[in-house]
Order: sequence, then C-alpha cells, then structure tokens
Amino acid sequence: MRKTSKAAKSVRVFLVDDHPLVRQALKDAIGNECDLEVCGEAEDREEALKGIAAAAPDLAIVDLHLRTSDGLDLVRDLCNHHPRVLSLVLSMQDESMTAERAVRAGARGYISKQEAPRKIIEAVRKVLGGEIYWSEKAAALVASKVAGPPKPTNGFAIERLSERELQVFEMIGLGQSTQQISEVLHIDVSTVETYRSCIKEKLNLNNGPELLQTAIRWSLNKATH
Repeated sequence: MRKTSKAAKSVRVFLVDDHPLVRQALKDAIGNECDLEVCGEAEDREEALKGIAAAAPDLAIVDLHLRTSDGLDLVRDLCNHHPRVLSLVLSMQDESMTAERAVRAGARGYISKQEAPRKIIEAVRKVLGGEIYWSEKAAALVASKVAGPPKPTNGFAIERLSERELQVFEMIGLGQSTQQISEVLHIDVSTVETYRSCIKEKLNLNNGPELLQTAIRWSLNKATH
C-alpha cells in the first residue's frame, strides 16, 4: 500500500540511469516508502556529479552502463569528491564479475535490475544501515573465491587485470576502437594504447589481433553465462 505522508526528515536518494523507465520504476518504489525520497536524477556521469553536488543526497543508486560513461567511474568520483554520499550499484551485468568490482570501486552494494522492487528497497536500507549489500548469488561467489583454491579463468588470467584494464578489455571485446574507448572513458588515445599493451602482457598475447580475438571470445562467453 502506498504511503501518503513522508517522515519529517526523509533520506535523500539520487538516481543515475540512462533509461527513463528504470528511473521511473525506482521513483515509484522509493515513493512508497515514508522515510525515503528521490531528490534528483541523471542519465550520465557529468550530469550526475553536478546534480549530486547541488542536491546533497544520502545515497546514489548508479547503473553501471551510462549514456557516455561508466558507472564505476562515477562511484569512484563519489568516493573521492563526495565521500558522505553512499552508492548502490544497480545493473543487468553478470554478478560473478561485476558485483565484487563494484564494491572494490567503493560502492556499498550491488543488486541486479532483475530483482523485485522490494529487494531493491531492502538493499537501500542495508546500505543506509552501514552494511555491504550482496545478493545471495554474489555473496556465495565471493565466499567461494575467498575460501576455495584459485580457479582457471577461460584459459587466461583475466583476474590479473586492473579495474581500468578490464574496462578497456571489455570495450575491445564489444568492437570499440581505441578512439571510441578514449572518448567514452575521457582519457588520451596514448593512455588507451598503454592499457592495451599492459593487457597483452598480462594475458600473454602477442599482438593486436590476438587481443581482439581473445576479448571477443571472452565477451561472448560472458554473455552466455
């Protein structure tokens, strides 16, 4: 049942997602809670940074893939420039790879867009309560990684890549050129080339075509699991 009155001091939530329907669904879910309110929204990183600076929210719910930028970069920005603003990552991406990355970047939790609205509100409340929110699947994956022996990763050491290197590797696998990666990540072309060289060295790849083929295979494998 929808609550008709708000608490005297509501917790302020800022939404960052490039899909208007997703933002509306989140607003509807949050609007049902008497002590939560949406104080602003944005569809990309720069717009979000300006809006968050003006609105001073308590929590930002951030999608991983924004219109022209990466949600993890925004999470890092919040940690560096707005440390009092907690962040919860909401995404369609595979939890086995992205949940741990999101928390390492500084998010206080990760939840799939496939979850019901009540689960998203549960995640919001746990994060606001000072906890790290993991779905059961993500928590089990992280626990098994900590407790169990190392496992091979599709024949190459993908886990050796840094956060930014993995971003670049993913984008290569999606067919994006060095120039496109440079524009999306707001870094120089020469910096992208440096990342490409580091990735080839860490994954023991001899040249650009091998890097492209490996990245494409990894992306296809990821999409089917």
